[in-house]
Amino acid sequence: MGGASDRGMTTSEYAVGTIAACAFAAVLYKVVNSGPVMSAMQSMIEGALDAKF
Repeated sequence: MGGASDRGMTTSEYAVGTIAACAFAAVLYKVVNSGPVMSAMQSMIEGALDAKF
């Protein structure tokens, strides 16, 4: 039972985690706004709005 416990993240780990999250968000934004994905989402939304009940 000696030594410091290894609980939580340090400031540098928060910084690296924040940068990684921002990079992932930027890549996801580019993918979602690409032509084929935008077209697929548009056709899916149009199909859902035109559904007959």
